[in-house]
Amino acid sequence: MERKRLLVIAAHPDDCDILCGGTAIKWAAAGHIVKFVSATNGDTGHVVLSRAETVKARKKEAAASRKMSGIFEYQVLDHPCGIEATLKNREKMIRLIRNFKPDVVLSHRLCDYHPDHRATAQLVLDTAYVVMVPHNCEDTPIPEKTPVYGHLYDSFLDPRPFRIDAAIEFDSVLEKKLKVMECHRTQFYEWLPWSLGRRDFDAAKLSDAEKRLWLLSFLERFKKGADEARPILCRSLGNKAGGKVVMAELFEQSPYSRQVAPTDFQKLMEPGIQGCL
Repeated sequence: MERKRLLVIAAHPDDCDILCGGTAIKWAAAGHIVKFVSATNGDTGHVVLSRAETVKARKKEAAASRKMSGIFEYQVLDHPCGIEATLKNREKMIRLIRNFKPDVVLSHRLCDYHPDHRATAQLVLDTAYVVMVPHNCEDTPIPEKTPVYGHLYDSFLDPRPFRIDAAIEFDSVLEKKLKVMECHRTQFYEWLPWSLGRRDFDAAKLSDAEKRLWLLSFLERFKKGADEARPILCRSLGNKAGGKVVMAELFEQSPYSRQVAPTDFQKLMEPGIQGCL
């Protein structure tokens, strides 16, 4: 079996898990190679811990997430929050991508509420052409095959809505995805409740069922996503199975890299499809 290689580059530790965790779990279980990258160390993502303490905690959480999901690697870069799309950072990203030799590279879209998400998206997209130009970062050889680039799902409408080019159900691995999310305890049980105005939130007082419901609240967007992607899911899984999908992770192919047909992009994202397009 020829194993596919998936590289997901998001802005913060836990972003990859929310947006692509189910797909990654399924890819890893099928024997493919998945790498998550956080472009920042997430140092501002807490209200009690210091920035240094937050970095230490979030790296441990990413390592726990990697172990739980079964993916190959979860790399947290040392850049603090507030990353910018500079030439120096672009060159780091070029080397990272070349060294991993992915078939698919996924990141945020350029339209996003968070400046770190936008900057990470810009950095990744800025590599889409030059990653295959030999005289850029000459110390790192170019890969044999140009990766296909794509975007992780979002619900922003300006300048245009997300276009669904591929959809992967994760109902079948939902419980494991929730456990992966729970690895990021400083985020889901500490920082995010505070940032959402839940200043009285105390995970220690919640039952396991209440914790599960809390984590599920961060996945509501994927129910809407599954409904919007119903035609793709039905073509991929068959009408009966596709019609029953409750949650799906969605992906959009970028026009800035190697292009494949829409049906081939779906096949490329499916963990059960072996080999590389």
